[in-house]
Amino acid sequence: MPDAVVIGAGPNGLVAANVLADAGWSVEVLEAQPGPGGAVRSDRGVHPDYVSDLFSAFYPLAAASPVLARLDLAAEGLRWSHAPSVLAHPLLDGRCAVLERRVQETAAGLEAFAPPDGDVWRDMYEAWSRVGPDLVQALFTPFPPVRAGLRLAVKLRAAGGLRFARNLALPVRRMGEEEFTGQGGRLLLAGNALHADLSPEAVGSGGFGWLMSMLGQSHGFPVPVGGSGALTAALVSRLRSRGGVLRCGERVASVVVRGGTAVGVRTAGGETVAARRAVLADTSAPALYRDLVGEEHLPSRLLRDLERFQWDFATFKVDWALSGPVPWTAPQAAGAGTVHVADGVDGLTRFASRIAMDQVPDEPFALFGQMTTADPTRSPAGTESAWAYTHVPQHIASDAGPDGITGCWDAREQEAMADRVEAQVERFAPGFRTLILARRILAPTTLQAMDENLHNGAINNGTTALHQQAIFRPTPGTGRPETPVKGLYLASAAAHPGGGVHGAPGANAARAALRGHGLHPLFHRAQRM
Repeated sequence: MPDAVVIGAGPNGLVAANVLADAGWSVEVLEAQPGPGGAVRSDRGVHPDYVSDLFSAFYPLAAASPVLARLDLAAEGLRWSHAPSVLAHPLLDGRCAVLERRVQETAAGLEAFAPPDGDVWRDMYEAWSRVGPDLVQALFTPFPPVRAGLRLAVKLRAAGGLRFARNLALPVRRMGEEEFTGQGGRLLLAGNALHADLSPEAVGSGGFGWLMSMLGQSHGFPVPVGGSGALTAALVSRLRSRGGVLRCGERVASVVVRGGTAVGVRTAGGETVAARRAVLADTSAPALYRDLVGEEHLPSRLLRDLERFQWDFATFKVDWALSGPVPWTAPQAAGAGTVHVADGVDGLTRFASRIAMDQVPDEPFALFGQMTTADPTRSPAGTESAWAYTHVPQHIASDAGPDGITGCWDAREQEAMADRVEAQVERFAPGFRTLILARRILAPTTLQAMDENLHNGAINNGTTALHQQAIFRPTPGTGRPETPVKGLYLASAAAHPGGGVHGAPGANAARAALRGHGLHPLFHRAQRM
């Protein structure tokens, strides 16, 4: 009988299992899919000569994560690679806002849009240099982050106090207008805010756009050499070297609860796997509570709150094997690992407004990845392994475009939406389509079939909006990995601090389980905050 059973071998489940194994616990991880990784997997499914990331691809949060740093995955063979430039946002007139690896180069590029904007960017980065490390530490610890929060409060006061906090609460459109004279800085902030389900007019989108921009400036948007699956492989190797057990193709059907305590799980095949001390669930919150635990073991208030749980946008993704580099009209975009494809901030607002009205956008914002540019091992020299994803509503009422997409995502709708994404890229890179050797379409329903946590393609396990963050995540009054069932812990991105590959929800759940058995002082030294 293992000390702990972990449901799900996504990055958070694997981090949780590693933290427990470091503390001397025996751990068994059960994963429904044939292989581990969750949304951190890669393959050669588009073309045999091209490595493609199935879901996530760039990892600024992983690079900044103190959780992953403590695991020392380099010792397991994980290596990181960077594109020459972090990201770019081209405009149709050939101009391009570029987040470079060095702050002075980013600032110089923004000065081409408006001379004062270089100093604005330098000032932003100086503020980040003061508060960033403590902010990241506070974000990646259980809520409330007492020690890191106190340190952060001191740094915030030195950085401007209430004025700084006000800036972080701004909608990203307003932040850009207040800070930058030209379009360049506004584009970088707003495009990064749209990495989550936050419109340019959403409260707090300025803070998220600033966070992602500053992470990109300080850490880049690195990728694992050889594909995102290399990150998963390192986590699995580390776990197994410490005695952890991973079983794939084992779907958990229910959590076994006796006397209000989780004592194990039951698989879809009828096997009961007992847990001596804890069960940790790298699953969505609705799936854990409604499907695995059951209403009879839960307070009515939680069940009512779950009715208001909000998913983030659905995601539609296309992977390509390209015979050559993308022919961007703005040549500066060629060296960027990530490219934001939209008609400026107004284009981002139009895109988000369509989704708010449950319409499929007619001109989708495409987040475009140039993977060979970031990691030359991904495809033959002179070619490009590329992808783009865009968002659509969770529930589609109508199509703002001409194709009558309803959300059934049959073959016709998938092809029509993929063509729409390609047409958007073609506007900024004429000739793009002539380079396509092969493509793969991952509709929202496909993404969910490959990883059940991605509900209809929701990649963040719940909205990033302020009303479902911190003490409101996944429901009001929670914000921590503990659940109403003793010995059961939520270890997924549904828990604070939410989406992104950084391992914090898994580590927080593992630490909570250890504390629940009086083992906090016995943490492996490498796991202490």
